[in-house]
Amino acid sequence: MEICVLGSGSTGNCLYVAGGGTHLLVDAGLSLKELKARLAQVGVDIESIAAVLFSHEHLDHCNGAGVLRKKHAMKFYANEGTASGIEQAVKGLQMDWQIFQTGSTFSIGGLTIEAFSVPHDASDAVGFAISDGRARLVIATDFGMSTTLIRSKLADCDALVLETNHDVEMLRQSGRPWSLIQRILGRHGHLSNEDAAELLASAISPRLKTVFLAHISEKCNAPHHAERVVRETLRLAGRGDVRVEQTHPDVPSARVTL
Repeated sequence: MEICVLGSGSTGNCLYVAGGGTHLLVDAGLSLKELKARLAQVGVDIESIAAVLFSHEHLDHCNGAGVLRKKHAMKFYANEGTASGIEQAVKGLQMDWQIFQTGSTFSIGGLTIEAFSVPHDASDAVGFAISDGRARLVIATDFGMSTTLIRSKLADCDALVLETNHDVEMLRQSGRPWSLIQRILGRHGHLSNEDAAELLASAISPRLKTVFLAHISEKCNAPHHAERVVRETLRLAGRGDVRVEQTHPDVPSARVTL
């Protein structure tokens, strides 16, 4: 299996996954021009993409869906709440959706996907566990608190894309409206570096090889802050062998092969 986070942050989220002869995107928050450019940077032709999975309807995860739908022949997967939300969020969008049920398992080509619920202020936000039969990737971003379900998914994966959204003190000193700060800190908001580290410590998989630090706030965090906190957690857990990869809003991450 191959994984690359093409973009992560408020300007657009998108993740590339390949395995079992199948190439997918998770979310499509980037413009088509930017998506093509970033795929090209990691040696991927957009025509190879079979489908896009959507985690939820916030624009930074679906803003590119309309143009992508018009220009390229691929399938678009979402649960009912997310599909409806995206059609309201993206002006003029008309989509022939492939609807999945949250909690279900389904296949796209050589990949098996599990969609699991995460607590976020969206219609029916989900994370994904994706397997090619040999390796298993878990994508858990855009949620405000850990749950037993999320921990159970993290406990059995080879690679993890985990939200490390903010540094709490930087967020509180950011000058943002208090209502927005409360939303981010809330149970349906976003994980701090420390929250993410605690979740990882409580559910680290013996098979875990790589962690991607995702959805890092450009104003209320810094990649090196998130990496320091997570690396220390891994060290204390005796797992200094785990590869830690930063993600960025403007360039792709490393392309990792499991």
